[in-house]
Amino acid sequence: MSATLNAGKTRAALRTSARISGELLLVLVAVAVVLWVLGRMWPIVWPLIVGLLLTTLTWPPTRFLRRRGLAPALAASLVTVLFLLVATGTVALIAVPVTSQSGQLADGVVEGIQRLREWAAGPPLNIGEERIAGAFDTATARVQDSAGTIVSTVATGVSTVFNGVVTAVLALFLMFFFLKDGPRFLPWLGRQLPGRLATDVPVVATRCWNTLESFVRSQALVGLIDAVLIGLGLWILGVPLVLPLAVLTFVSAFVPIVGALFAGLVAVLIALVSNGLVDALIVLAVIVGVQQLEGNVFQPMIQSRGLGLHAAVVLLAVTLGGSLVGIVGSLLAVPVAALIAVVWNYLREQLSDPPREPLTDGSHP
Repeated sequence: MSATLNAGKTRAALRTSARISGELLLVLVAVAVVLWVLGRMWPIVWPLIVGLLLTTLTWPPTRFLRRRGLAPALAASLVTVLFLLVATGTVALIAVPVTSQSGQLADGVVEGIQRLREWAAGPPLNIGEERIAGAFDTATARVQDSAGTIVSTVATGVSTVFNGVVTAVLALFLMFFFLKDGPRFLPWLGRQLPGRLATDVPVVATRCWNTLESFVRSQALVGLIDAVLIGLGLWILGVPLVLPLAVLTFVSAFVPIVGALFAGLVAVLIALVSNGLVDALIVLAVIVGVQQLEGNVFQPMIQSRGLGLHAAVVLLAVTLGGSLVGIVGSLLAVPVAALIAVVWNYLREQLSDPPREPLTDGSHP
């Protein structure tokens, strides 16, 4: 005889499900409102985020100088100037060798195009010069027809570059103030908050700060591994500009997906115009192999260990962030996931019952 449903238990289960669904809906609405507010304030939020990430890089030397007796303003100023010098030196390390060999690279590009035309004219394609010239004429006509679109795209690019410069300047100033006044912020914040918030918020903020430091260190380590492996492959193949390409690979590692694609494209093009098609294909294989190791082995392992996240969570976070917000989402996905984990773990600590003391007299509870 089959059991019949209990009407009282069924109603209680439905009421509980409805209550939980309503509470979840309210939480989702609150999250949507917060995200909407952040989107409206993004011109301020983005420089703030960049400034915080830069501060995690520059805080260790600032802390060292402050412990040696330097005033906070002087220590922050010295570290900020040192950071500017390092950033400028990095740009010069990339730009100066490229500029000095620009003539050789330009000649290589012309020679590469000529080789491509000769290869297309021979077997198995057997494309005649007339067809190649016709293709160039067609491409030129299309470029002329889309001149307005090109101008609009250039204008958009100029606007993006300008916004990037403004963001960098604001982030630099914010980094200086964070280095100078950062240790005083949490005590000040605790005095402004009532009740338990005066204790909970500073504790969570401290844990989030430590998590951001771990993220930046792990990302720098991943970028260093990429730069060493790819630079070693370029050096073995005799590709010019090995050091600038290695530096570019390290810097671009802080911008997921697009950074790696850009650095890899530059390396392949330089190998193509300087060493030929075979070496360019080998460089492409080396870069793809290293990027696969980075994305599937190094980055999940290093970041999961430093951030307390499982490797699968890191992969899913990057995928979800990139699909929702694009490049910025890919860049911020892992630290955001780690900060969410910090808040969740703290809430679990506060909501959990204290562990029960074991009985030592052999009696049962």
